[in-house]
Amino acid sequence: MTASLILVINCGSSSIKCSLFDHEQDHEILSALGERIGSTEATLKWTHDGKKHTVDLGQADHQQALGKVIEAMQSVGIKPQQLLAAGHRVVHGGEAFSASVAITPEVLATIDQLANLAPLHNPANAQGIRALQALFPDLPQVAVFDTAFHQSLPAAAYTYALPYHFYSELGVRRYGFHGTSHRYVSAEAVKRLDLDPDDHRIITAHLGNGCSACAVKNGQSLDTTMGLTPLEGLVMGTRCGDIDPSLHEFLARRLDLSLQDVTAILNKESGLLGISGLSNDMRTLVQAADDGHVQANLALEVFCYRLAKSVAGLAVATGGIDALVFTGGIGENAAGVRERVVTQLHWLGLNLDVTANLSHGRDQMGLVSTTHEPAVMVIPTREEWMIAQDTLTLSQTQWDQ
Repeated sequence: MTASLILVINCGSSSIKCSLFDHEQDHEILSALGERIGSTEATLKWTHDGKKHTVDLGQADHQQALGKVIEAMQSVGIKPQQLLAAGHRVVHGGEAFSASVAITPEVLATIDQLANLAPLHNPANAQGIRALQALFPDLPQVAVFDTAFHQSLPAAAYTYALPYHFYSELGVRRYGFHGTSHRYVSAEAVKRLDLDPDDHRIITAHLGNGCSACAVKNGQSLDTTMGLTPLEGLVMGTRCGDIDPSLHEFLARRLDLSLQDVTAILNKESGLLGISGLSNDMRTLVQAADDGHVQANLALEVFCYRLAKSVAGLAVATGGIDALVFTGGIGENAAGVRERVVTQLHWLGLNLDVTANLSHGRDQMGLVSTTHEPAVMVIPTREEWMIAQDTLTLSQTQWDQ
């Protein structure tokens, strides 16, 4: 039996998301989402061949939830022996990893050590790796890091204006996130626009509940909006993005809050939700703004202005712009957001084709501008597919020697 399947795993503290790809046919054949893991309400929802299924997980842990994913595969005739390798999304690779790597005991130990930079994510990512190792000790596994693509940032872009020993001793610097998405859509734009792989300037905007933009020149990330954590940068669904750092002390003192309380507010009660007082969902806010909701409209204005300002700033890193690429749930589907942003960037030569923008560029290979130079594009991200591709490449080079 030929092993041709790549299992992609994104493990959170109480969730696990899996995608199964057949690399020979280059498509996803099964997807699964386990939620509320560890609670009595834990469920696994999985889809195969267009059919949706739901399984009660009881109080399953991550290893048991993964076991249920394997059972789901077997129930539709997919055997574990068909697995070639597994790829894991790992949020933080620090300065240790500038590319995806085959998982070894040393790599896993480093992921554990980097938990101080991503305490909510890396422990869960490591838990997913160990859970799959327990089920399939001999299955090759690969770690794909959100931060790796941004390890090409120059020191001028990643250094905070703080005492330097904070960086040298504690690793305090800008790392950036959404790297797998930025890497995919920038490379895809190069292909679709037939740009020179060694001579291009692309700015990518990954806009979902979390948002970041990235300056890509000649295939390398030169700057990005997120920093030490995903809280820095653009306005997001519930995250504030850039603020005056003194706000922590101001709010703590005036409202008698702890540092943890303020941080929770900035992460979970701010952004689009905080400004609008209504929702973190862009679709809800667009409709509310159309209906005359003043704060919803303000949330849109702040979101789009801050994004446009960041795009303009990132153009400094690239020395100009050949293409602006929108991706993520908002970037791919909110035509009005794209219009508000691009309207503020006409001076950079950017413009929109109204009809193409309303159809999200589906009939124009993602192009939503009237010109190719510079271009404005909508390219759906394929983060899981990219993880599968990295996993396939490493499985062929690391284990087939």
